[in-house]
Amino acid sequence: MIGVAVLGSTGSIGESTLDVVARHPDRYRLVAIGANRSAAKLADQILRFRPAYAALADARAATELTQLLGSKAPQTRILTGEDALTEIASLSEVHAVMAAIVGAAGLPSTLAAARAGKRLLLANKESLVMAGPLLMDAVREGGATLLPIDSEHNAIFQCMPHNMQVGKPPAGVRRVLLTASGGPFRDWTREAIATATPEQAVAHPNWVMGRKISVDSATLMNKGLELIEACLLFGLPPQQVDVVVHPQSIIHSAVEYLDGSVLAQLGSPDMRTPIAHALAWPDRIASGVEFLDLIRTARLDFRAPDPDKFRCLALAQAAARAGGLAPAVLNAANEVAVQAFLDRQLNFLEIATVIESVVAQSGGGVVGSLEDVLAADSESRLRAHERIQRSRGGLARDAIKSESARGAHA
Repeated sequence: MIGVAVLGSTGSIGESTLDVVARHPDRYRLVAIGANRSAAKLADQILRFRPAYAALADARAATELTQLLGSKAPQTRILTGEDALTEIASLSEVHAVMAAIVGAAGLPSTLAAARAGKRLLLANKESLVMAGPLLMDAVREGGATLLPIDSEHNAIFQCMPHNMQVGKPPAGVRRVLLTASGGPFRDWTREAIATATPEQAVAHPNWVMGRKISVDSATLMNKGLELIEACLLFGLPPQQVDVVVHPQSIIHSAVEYLDGSVLAQLGSPDMRTPIAHALAWPDRIASGVEFLDLIRTARLDFRAPDPDKFRCLALAQAAARAGGLAPAVLNAANEVAVQAFLDRQLNFLEIATVIESVVAQSGGGVVGSLEDVLAADSESRLRAHERIQRSRGGLARDAIKSESARGAHA
């Protein structure tokens, strides 16, 4: 029996992981689940799956969880506080850890799982974006097995040579083709995008995801973060990772070889496929996903991303080229800006305006320690909040000027 811990169990990736694990009770045992603050949903999961441990990072939410459970789950030990997620990631009875806590909050527990030598199923891309060199070092030093869960990186992993080592340049590979759905605004004009609401931004046409990652998909920042992640996972420079818009989300990514071969991974747009692949690797198990019908799919379309409409992608590409602390700065500013958009403090175009402003103020620097990363993250968040608090009119004028200038050259 393989002991599994699911960090971020109340999110979409976490729920999909629980679904796959439940399909194979003879193979997997759910040891622990954890979340940041979703007490009600975590209580439901505890009662359904009966894990030995459950963790909530937020102390107030943990109090609510205890009240909700009462005496109904005596078999589950409740852990609380900032170190709770790190503790369950390091449990001796846990062999595989799904790292699906969204954002910078998932970094400590992801690093803990790597240092403890677990099979690390990495869905928290921010851990690599913020502290890529530190995480890769932790994987090597801890003897962990790192398997990517993002559908794109999992697809690339499946198309790489069998002897590939994570973090090292693969032999014979010319480039990686990272596919993007294009999000809900891929066919909108710049003028229409400027009026987009949070409700429209989170309504992804293909995938069921959380609000933050759905907005990232709409801005294409998600693809920019994935580009940074791909460079670290597969040991490639940014110029060997190309982004291709593929509206159907059937080809999840592809690898082009020096001999002209292109290997692609296809499947229905359902996160249970990469989750099942990583849980069972190198074996294959049933995931519960609907099998792909190529006849019904009928066609596959591809186009280049529009840099005039999706400035966030260009900002991420620049951060990938800069390296060091630049990706951490980018990620922090993006998290703050996206939340401000969801809270209706910014319009959609202003997300990129805020990020660009914060990146421009950053002095860069190398990733020497986790403290360096956390300091850059904290400072960048402060700068992003300060930028948002300035005159709304000023922010709007910046965005309009930028879009007008780009429109004049389009």
